Amino acid sequence: MADEIPLHPVRGAVGFGLGPDRHSRYLLEDESAHLDEMPLMMSEEGFENDESDYHTLPRARITRRQRGVEWFVCGGWKFLCTRCCDWLINICQRKKELKARTVWLGCPEKCEEKHPRNSIKNQKYNVFTFIPGVLYEQFKFFLNLYFLVVSCSQFVPALKIGYLYTYWAPLGFVLAVTIMREAIDEFRRFRRDKEVNSQLYSKLTVRGKVQVKSSDIQVGDLIIVEKNQRIPSDMIFLRTSEKAGSCFIRTDQLDGETDWKLKVAVSYTQRLPALGDLFSINAYVYAQKPQLDIHSFEGTFTREDTDPPIHESLGIENTLWASTVVASGTVIGVVIYTGKETRSVMNTSNPKNKVGLLDLELNQLTKALFLALVALSVVMVTIQGFVGPWYRNLFRFLLLFSYIIPISLRVNLDMGKAAYGWMIMKDECIPGTVVRTSTIPEELGRLGYLLTDKTGTLTQNEMIFKRLHLGTVSYGTDTMDEIQNHVINSYSQMHSQASGNNTSSVPPRKTQTSAPKVRKSVSSRIHEAVKAVALCHNVTPVYEGRAGVTGDSDRAEADQDFGDESRTYQASSPDEVALVQWTQSAGLTLVSRDLASMQLKTPGGQVLTYCVLQLFPFTSEGKRMGIIVKDEASAEITFYMKGADTVMSTIVQYNDWLEEEIWMLTGDKLETATCIAKSSHLVSRTQDIHIFQPVTSRGEAHLELNAFRRKHDCALVISGDSLEVCLKYYEHEFVELARQCPAVVCCRCSPTQKAHIARLLQRHSGRRTCAVGDGGNDVSMIQAANCGIGIEGKEGKQASLAADFSITQFKHIGRLLVVHGRNSYKRSAALGQFVLHRGLIISAMQAVFSSVFYFASVPLYQGFLMVGYATIYTMFPVFSLVLDQDVKPEMAMLYPELYKDLTKGRALSFKTFLIWVLISIYQGGVLMYGALVLFESEFVHVVLISFTALILTELLTVALAVRTWHWLMVLAEFLSLGCYVASLAFLNQYFGIGRVSFGAFLDVAFITTLTFLWKVSAITVVSCLPLYVLKYLKRKLSPPSYSKLSS
Repeated sequence: MADEIPLHPVRGAVGFGLGPDRHSRYLLEDESAHLDEMPLMMSEEGFENDESDYHTLPRARITRRQRGVEWFVCGGWKFLCTRCCDWLINICQRKKELKARTVWLGCPEKCEEKHPRNSIKNQKYNVFTFIPGVLYEQFKFFLNLYFLVVSCSQFVPALKIGYLYTYWAPLGFVLAVTIMREAIDEFRRFRRDKEVNSQLYSKLTVRGKVQVKSSDIQVGDLIIVEKNQRIPSDMIFLRTSEKAGSCFIRTDQLDGETDWKLKVAVSYTQRLPALGDLFSINAYVYAQKPQLDIHSFEGTFTREDTDPPIHESLGIENTLWASTVVASGTVIGVVIYTGKETRSVMNTSNPKNKVGLLDLELNQLTKALFLALVALSVVMVTIQGFVGPWYRNLFRFLLLFSYIIPISLRVNLDMGKAAYGWMIMKDECIPGTVVRTSTIPEELGRLGYLLTDKTGTLTQNEMIFKRLHLGTVSYGTDTMDEIQNHVINSYSQMHSQASGNNTSSVPPRKTQTSAPKVRKSVSSRIHEAVKAVALCHNVTPVYEGRAGVTGDSDRAEADQDFGDESRTYQASSPDEVALVQWTQSAGLTLVSRDLASMQLKTPGGQVLTYCVLQLFPFTSEGKRMGIIVKDEASAEITFYMKGADTVMSTIVQYNDWLEEEIWMLTGDKLETATCIAKSSHLVSRTQDIHIFQPVTSRGEAHLELNAFRRKHDCALVISGDSLEVCLKYYEHEFVELARQCPAVVCCRCSPTQKAHIARLLQRHSGRRTCAVGDGGNDVSMIQAANCGIGIEGKEGKQASLAADFSITQFKHIGRLLVVHGRNSYKRSAALGQFVLHRGLIISAMQAVFSSVFYFASVPLYQGFLMVGYATIYTMFPVFSLVLDQDVKPEMAMLYPELYKDLTKGRALSFKTFLIWVLISIYQGGVLMYGALVLFESEFVHVVLISFTALILTELLTVALAVRTWHWLMVLAEFLSLGCYVASLAFLNQYFGIGRVSFGAFLDVAFITTLTFLWKVSAITVVSCLPLYVLKYLKRKLSPPSYSKLSS
């Protein structure tokens, strides 16, 4: 139905999400201004309504965007404050405008403007900003700020209600641990930066070579970079020791592609007789202004001291970007961009301090508890009748009930996070895993979107040739030896015939072409197919030790060692290398190649030379590549072509010349992505895939999005260029459509695009994202996501070092998320709620105590009792919850549906929080009122009685929450109870009712009486028994999903 309904222009209304002020901007740019009045429907529901409903949709969206009092109250004030702060920061840190530049060869002093230092800086702070920065990151959260205010209030004598160490010791411990952790991380970053910035390079000067540090390199310097050395800055390629005037570089840390890239030196400087001649010419390079795009460059090389001046245009093939590595030969380049103006730095976002969703949720709960704290204190003062200095009493009540927000919450959570990180790194099922950010392990259990680098991460960039189809015959991995035998026989027959006829330069196939056409034998067809694969490619063999030093460029090709042991193949894609490696296994080996020729070695050791007359490189638009070669022995010229089946099927049809044409089916970048998505089960074999057609304008994007909207339950495959156009004009619409897809594959994305996608999903969905990558081009995405996972692979360790979690294999992600992420979140949620319960129950007892004693602001428990309650008496059992698990790891891996439940956040929500508040109020009321009612004759022992019952209740409540017992849990329960009983002999001065006012102390003999024991037991049973009954009924009537599996 949707396909039959056209898009009607909206009469008198503004377009869907595009205001009239934007109309003129696109008018000149796109010639599709009418699209401003054409809504882009986001669901099928709109098409099911009548035309009047359809026309009201844009107005509805505009209504939501109106800014008034409602907008200001609902968050507009925060938006305005943020904009004002950003404006002030931009004023204070105004960025220098980037401009095009003229760079004179070897003359950095001629630079007209000052350029940034060529230093890498990944540190967050410096010596002066470290302490203020770390303290700001801690106290910007309400929880820590509240603790600071409460602790500082104890310096005021009128407000002091306890010892200073009871408040400052926990806060100081949290700050000390945080500062120490940040200092260690910052020192590691400083050490890594210093190591990179201190690398030595050879700088070419008029007096010869001098050694300079990477950080001291300037624009205009002539830098010599040896093989396997990192290129320190963006340079123009002037000379190389390679005879062909070109070299290979590894770009895996820049664009994530492990295949080497061929770079070509400036032809004029390459032809100069010696290196010193670079200073005998008056030449400069004009370079465009620094920009993000790593795949394009525009510039010119000019020599002025000739008549006429010599000009040579420069492109991307003449550039050597920073953070790439020279793979062959020695190169000399002139520096054009340094430091933060290099492509690699501009494509890397600054790391941010990541905060887990659980921490944000607990921060919101503490705000709610603070409101409850203020309300309770106001009620107490109101019932008092605002007598005397009521404001002082109000603040004292705020301090008395301050344990509603326990200061030990941060300590327990941080220790729990450290324990989770230790468990992850010690897991033998995922060896080599490293936790680099210990503050967000529970984020692994809350993920809504998983963003992963495609080729290298999922396939390890390893391609294997598995099957060859020749007509009706198919050869698989088990029959490859037949192909090898056919190739050996074919070349041996050719060699014997050539020897017999004494015409070694003319192969037999030459005479066959003039004879009547007959059907070729199987051996001949296989031989031609293997030769076609061995010639039609852009692969270059590289030999270890082949590249000479500067000046050793005249080495003869005949002297080259074509040994198989030292040979490696490099190309623009791994499938090209896989094809040539297969021909080598079949007996036809590519041994040499330059820009004009290539050489093949037959099974018998004979070297065949072919001249490359023309090369038609592969493009995503053409989806094919071709090469015209000339056999030097026979002077025969052949045109070979290979490409995707979608284009080759129309080019090669069944006719008389089909048998003479050699062609092969392969995939381009877009189709490779589709195949990988299917083979990795990201997309099921039967699921539809919508390939987003290339779009370059707003109108094309509009039409293509409408076509995509009509598809249901299909995966989306889109290129980076089309993605950029869609996000430019239809960001909201595209993201909403993409979120409805079961999977999305983006091809040829730049590093900044990857990071932008991660931020878009966070902003539009509000769900947590996880980014997985293995190359330097994935660093921005990893840092932008809520949780970043780096894989140590062929592309180096840059992604691994920048990630929050580092793994060695992609398959380890399953256990990392489903087992450790799930356990970390559920354990942290339980731990946080128990610590809150521990503070709530004692605050409820304080409220009952104060109300009984005429609402006096007198503390119920003082000094070490409060410290002991939060530490040795209850900390071990509560903290032992980090060992709890509802199902076994194997079961969690088998049923991933258990993980899906976590994304709803039900383990820690306002509902579960209110349940624990009610439990705390009930238990606190029972303990305090029970102590007052049952012990009227021994009233001075109320503190001892209630505190003992409180400890027992807390231990039993922890036991109630345990789902799988661990021997350390049992030990923690008995250890805490033993510590409390043992401390009774040393803390007798604390067990009186307000020991200053009443002067009552503990009678040790009293705790051994039967009366004390049974009454304390009765109070404890009344406070805990209903919880056990409710838990039993809930498991019977409404069991959780995990209970069915654990049973």
